[in-house]
Amino acid sequence: MRPLRLTLTGRVLTTAGKPIARALIDFWQADAGGAYDNSGYRFRGHQFTDAQGRFSLGTVVPGLYPGRTKHVHVKVQAPGRSILTTQLYFPGVARNRTDGIFNAELLVKNWRRVGARRAARFNFVLDLS
Repeated sequence: MRPLRLTLTGRVLTTAGKPIARALIDFWQADAGGAYDNSGYRFRGHQFTDAQGRFSLGTVVPGLYPGRTKHVHVKVQAPGRSILTTQLYFPGVARNRTDGIFNAELLVKNWRRVGARRAARFNFVLDLS
């Protein structure tokens, strides 16, 4: 099966809607077949947001991991602040209904096809108070 490419974009914002520059975002996920690479660490990486709090990740749509729905793990950290650890989910996946930790508030937004790829958005909001 050929992996379906995914571009995930978004922003890291404060609760007041202000962008957070240089926020560290760490992503990791299973490959398209649902396997994690725990020796070569493929499908794991990090990046920093730009001055407007934007990020863009090029990856593949993760496969179904045994007992779980499709998801991407994420850690987000504003400079000098505590780390938010969460997961992002995909709309329309049947296993969302049976995954014990699925949270609909963490569904990616604007899930769409762009040519032979998928694209989605998600904004992380951090409370810096």
